[in-house]
Amino acid sequence: MSGQVAIPTLPETVIAVEAGAEASSPRRPLSGPIGPLLPGLMAAAAVAAAATGAARYVPVIGAPVLAIVFGLALSSFLPAGEAVRPGLRFTARYVLQGSIVLLGLGLSLHQVVSIGAGSLPVLVGTLLSALGMAWLAGRALRLRPDVTTLIGVGTAICGASAIAATDAVIDADETDVSYAVTTIFLFNVAAVVSFPFIGHVLGLSQHAFGLFAGTAVNDTSSVVAASTVYGHQAASYGVVVKLTRTLAIVPVSVVLAARSRRRSPAAAGRSAWWRVLPLFLLGFVAAVALNSAGAVPVHLHAGLSSAATWMITAALAAIGLSSRLGHIRTAGFRPICLGAILWATVALTSLGLQAATGTA
Repeated sequence: MSGQVAIPTLPETVIAVEAGAEASSPRRPLSGPIGPLLPGLMAAAAVAAAATGAARYVPVIGAPVLAIVFGLALSSFLPAGEAVRPGLRFTARYVLQGSIVLLGLGLSLHQVVSIGAGSLPVLVGTLLSALGMAWLAGRALRLRPDVTTLIGVGTAICGASAIAATDAVIDADETDVSYAVTTIFLFNVAAVVSFPFIGHVLGLSQHAFGLFAGTAVNDTSSVVAASTVYGHQAASYGVVVKLTRTLAIVPVSVVLAARSRRRSPAAAGRSAWWRVLPLFLLGFVAAVALNSAGAVPVHLHAGLSSAATWMITAALAAIGLSSRLGHIRTAGFRPICLGAILWATVALTSLGLQAATGTA
């Protein structure tokens, strides 16, 4: 995706008045910066609405993943034209960034403390193992750096939301984002189906399985699905662990932004501090601080979470509409291999660290 949204200048209104006709109320076209964005915004919103409706019947998959699938399906038959591209770029970048800020309003620094010191080694260990293995396996599989980064961060932190936040920083190609989200989706489904069975075989307690799901399942909806199958206590604990894990978006995004600045001659020439720390990340941190201070009423959390999910859904719909399946096919089987390696890595690391720390 392009780093900036190009907004074409609207031509001035030309009013042709027929002889004898009054020109007191001429019909005027849309003006201002929103006009060129509307077609793309409406297209992304329509796909997001369809995905949200469909997600009610398949909640395990979730609306964001369905949105990119629907968008890809549409783009394969009807590629995005020039009229919708400005709005799609805006949605995929700025609406996406706004959704990350809203997510922060549902997190509290108190939650990090409440999960207990015994959980932190598992959280940190799975994060580091996923990112480290992504670097090693990505190089071994000779994948493009952006594909490796997106799949690695998506597996390590929180699935599609982390991919969205990372894309907002590194400005990856739409095709790379689509492939990363699709890969994460495949292993979310695999986790929901297999993890409860694994938990029963290993005799994990409700607390241990919640920690297992919260650290080893990629997407929040899939964490809820897998842990709910196991038990109510597992679901409650798994969600808290997953929300705490989401906070890793901030340091990882800052590191990626700094790395992109060093490697890009164009970015290096800009001295503005927000090239290293993007403004939306500051907004995310501010949102977490506000919620931690009690400035966000509890009764608004559900609505804000729904709004954030909707914005992520629309952003991924825009990415899907901007992508082409033909380009995704050229990536081959190697990204799926990376996803499988990372999925196994985080699962084994989570279980291993729980056993080592006496949590399991």
